[in-house]
Amino acid sequence: MSNHTYKKIELVGSSTLNIEDAVQNAVAKASLTEKNLRWLEVVETRAHLEDGKVAHWQVTVKIGATLE
Repeated sequence: MSNHTYKKIELVGSSTLNIEDAVQNAVAKASLTEKNLRWLEVVETRAHLEDGKVAHWQVTVKIGATLE
């Protein structure tokens, strides 16, 4: 296994559908400007409520990208 150095960024993805979609939205946005995305960790999950129901999910993720 070779040695790697990673850059880590933190993003908050959101979705009206579900938590997984919020994570995918964050990853999709990161992939527009960052290369070599390799892993992520979910560090926080929360939801915005309206009228006693979940209106949208917010998920904070840390995404690791391999440096060239």
